[in-house]
Amino acid sequence: MTRTPAIPVSELAPTSLAGAEIAVFLERFPPRPRPASWPATAASIDEVLVALRQPPLKAGNIRTQDTRVAGARAVLMWLETFPGVTWQQRWEASPAPAAPNDWFRWPGEWARAAGRSPSSAWIQAGMLALLCADVVRPDLPWLVSNPSRFFRPAVQAARDPEGFARLETAGPPTDQQGRHASEARKAIAQILVAYGGTIQDITVGDCLARLQACSSESRGIRLAYVWLRDLGHFPSDAPPTLLTIVNRSGQVGPAGLVDRYHLRCGPVRNLIVDYLTERQPSLDYSSLKGLSTVLASNFWADLERHHPGIDSLRLSADTSAAWKARLATKTIRKRQPNGVVAEVTEPRARASMIKQGVRAFYLDIAHWALDEPERWGLWAAPSPVSESECSHKKAEQQQKSWADQRTRERLPVLPALVRAADRQLKEARARLDALKAAPLGTAFTVLNETFTVPLSTQRSDGVPRTALDADGQRRDFGTEEKRAFWGWATIEILRHTGIRIEELRELGHHSIISYKLPSTGDIVPLLQIAPSKTDQERLLLVTPELADVLSAVVSRVRNENGVIPSISSYDQHERTWNPPMPLLYQWRVTGEDRRIAETTIRRSINGVLKASGITDNSGNPLRFMPHDFRRIFITDAILNGLPPHIAQVVAGHSNINTTMGYAAIYPVEAIEAHRSFIARRRSLRPSGEYRAVTPEEWQDFLGHFERRKLALGECGRAYGTDCNHEHACVRCPVLVMSASDRPRLVEIRDNLKERIAEAQREGWLGEVEGLSVSLDAAKQKISQLDERDERKTSPVFIGVPTFERITGRAIHEEEPLQ
Repeated sequence: MTRTPAIPVSELAPTSLAGAEIAVFLERFPPRPRPASWPATAASIDEVLVALRQPPLKAGNIRTQDTRVAGARAVLMWLETFPGVTWQQRWEASPAPAAPNDWFRWPGEWARAAGRSPSSAWIQAGMLALLCADVVRPDLPWLVSNPSRFFRPAVQAARDPEGFARLETAGPPTDQQGRHASEARKAIAQILVAYGGTIQDITVGDCLARLQACSSESRGIRLAYVWLRDLGHFPSDAPPTLLTIVNRSGQVGPAGLVDRYHLRCGPVRNLIVDYLTERQPSLDYSSLKGLSTVLASNFWADLERHHPGIDSLRLSADTSAAWKARLATKTIRKRQPNGVVAEVTEPRARASMIKQGVRAFYLDIAHWALDEPERWGLWAAPSPVSESECSHKKAEQQQKSWADQRTRERLPVLPALVRAADRQLKEARARLDALKAAPLGTAFTVLNETFTVPLSTQRSDGVPRTALDADGQRRDFGTEEKRAFWGWATIEILRHTGIRIEELRELGHHSIISYKLPSTGDIVPLLQIAPSKTDQERLLLVTPELADVLSAVVSRVRNENGVIPSISSYDQHERTWNPPMPLLYQWRVTGEDRRIAETTIRRSINGVLKASGITDNSGNPLRFMPHDFRRIFITDAILNGLPPHIAQVVAGHSNINTTMGYAAIYPVEAIEAHRSFIARRRSLRPSGEYRAVTPEEWQDFLGHFERRKLALGECGRAYGTDCNHEHACVRCPVLVMSASDRPRLVEIRDNLKERIAEAQREGWLGEVEGLSVSLDAAKQKISQLDERDERKTSPVFIGVPTFERITGRAIHEEEPLQ
């Protein structure tokens, strides 16, 4: 097989997929082409100066007008020194496009050499006039690097005042929108200057190009995109929002997923791509991406790093053993107790799952080779991973133990967390209401805290959201109230439903439905959970407490028209956009209705925990994950009598074993259940069996142990039973003897032999027969004692505990193990 050139180890870092989605959208929606010439850029210098003196390019202030014309003349005369037919060609031939921050120094130097002395402000004002007149069209990075407070008003008045007016009247700016509206209008003005035309002509690609020109300052273009989208300027398949589009990857094909890891062997790289392409129809995108990481990174890239030149799937025993040893551990950076971050090696929790993916890879190729030998037969090889190595039962048991410990630790403190969330929300609302009622520049006291209202605010409603505390720190009461509300709502919904966090974020206004019972006709509110992890839709009963929370959420997300906005949400697992829906977990940020991020939800819960002061067993602040509420919900439901198979349906699990894995059943619950079982059994038996014993019966019971003492040991018959052998203890099988009783038994054996001899001499044949039975029993017991002593001295004796009598006490103590 041919080998591709080796790639240096320093270049083998995985390639990030961030930005892949914007590249796809730019290919589908390219920006408008920039023409080589247009009427304004082909005009003469006199025609340009005449146009600058006419409306709408004429400035309202005479001094400003003279400054712009003089500066424009200086810039045009400077541009005439460069080759080109149009002003745009001369501009591109000049050094100005390459120096956006100090381009004006070249026209200034030329003017001073020609005997003129215009200031840099004159030159920049003249350039602004030329931009408004569409004489030159700098690229977007140059425009973004030249901020000016005069730029947007001048372009708005000269280019498309009607279009900007439509943006103003399309919808009144909200509190957040009014703060960033100026930046949005400036971004639109920059697009008009770079590509020409009016607002009606702006395309999706224009906005994407403006975002790429300066992704660090994207608030303005994001809001501008929302305005243009709401006005219907964009097609239906355009991206719903530009938020984080530069970081999103979208769905990348198998080749792109594999090429992240720079595999050196081209044939093996092509094989993995073909394998993933074959598996792609049966996998969701998240599973496909994970499988590509297993095969390309964890498996083959690791082999290439440690075995240079490898080009075959047929691995030797040493190679496969070394790979498994490396796979068993991983090196991570971890903060130590002393605060120092160091690299530590720890077991890899996903090792068995990675082995399972590699084994499936080999087995699939071997199976497919039977049907398509020309395609897969070359790569068929024995799997380096056996079936037993894929078992992750131990990892599942460890995960179960860890999850149960978390549940048992957090279930008792849940009521305290609920109270803390409610208290924090009330306090946050009290501070915000007090701030709204206080005049600007004054001080107010709320909840025994004093705050100072700022002297002014830039908010469109004139009501500030921030104040200074006694230490001079600025507090954003609006943000605190929002986080407190969503923290409270999240805790309440999760603890009453046990849904997953992705299901929580997908709850919509249409998820709240009602059902009429056919038996009674009562209306029952239900919560419809959209298909998520298991692709199964389910319905949950809405309790009165949950109904109050959902009502509060619905009231909060409604707009001024009483309608919940329909927004598009991004599926983080499938890397696709969902259709617009009236989602409950949404808020308005920077003038845009967007779904609340998962990170924000987690931070809201952590904020409640921090305010509650709840700690774990070691005294550290207790942390709650959203999934902890799901485990608590299932555990609490089963402990309170909900059948496990019903809990399975409520939780949306496809296997009841998964449901029971979530249930952290305490040992005390098993004990109580056992006690209840015994109580039920006792209730079925005659009550006379459980009467209180009399003193005589108790003394008789204690005397039973004294009556068990014999000369040869102890009698092992049960309490309350008579001797069936008429006290012929040597013959009794329940006689318990110890080694100390052997001499006595030997004496009895010898005496029996003498009595048998006497009976034989006297002809007492009946006595001989009875004594012979006792002699055989005595011999048997002696042999049993001898065998017991021999076992104690043997090398395989494990130390079976024995019992010895304590003189004068009816108690048996266990001897130490031999």
